[in-house]
Amino acid sequence: MPTTAREPAWKAAALLTAGFVAVLWVLEIFDAATGNPLDSFGVRPRDEDGLVGVAVAPMLHFGFDHLVSNTVPVLVLGFLTLATGIGRGLLATAIIWVVGGLGVWVVAQPGSIHAGASILIFGWIVFLVVRGLLDRRPTEILIGVAVFLLYSSALLGVLPGQPGVSWQGHLFGAVGGFVAARLLTTRTRGESSATY
Repeated sequence: MPTTAREPAWKAAALLTAGFVAVLWVLEIFDAATGNPLDSFGVRPRDEDGLVGVAVAPMLHFGFDHLVSNTVPVLVLGFLTLATGIGRGLLATAIIWVVGGLGVWVVAQPGSIHAGASILIFGWIVFLVVRGLLDRRPTEILIGVAVFLLYSSALLGVLPGQPGVSWQGHLFGAVGGFVAARLLTTRTRGESSATY
């Protein structure tokens, strides 16, 4: 007898996250095979043509080492962002994507090119931690604590200092994560945490 129940959110989250990572790998394989033409489509600060990078830069990487270093965090954090609500997770990702890209475009050094999923990674870290603090739902608190314990040291990447690393992308991705958590929290002012 066929069932009308929807797939659990975690299954959809796993499929979407794996599909996104597959797209990242296909793009990098294509880029490497064709002489890296996609690299120029990253965010180019304060260049009107460089605004295209806001839309595509998180899907582009400067070589396989760059992509490999981002793959596991994207799988873990992307899944956790979507697993407790696909719609909210996708909207949070969109906010992080846009805030991160525009922040880089406004603040980073002209003449530079910025790309990579680390904008999303830093945004997801902050989103998951702050969401747990704001919503105060047991599952989201546990996820936030686990993410903080696993990835808090990575947040030092928002500071300038490491050559060739876009600290601006990390910083504004994190800002986007905070904005997303604040905008998308389901906890209303004055609501008791005992209701969860």
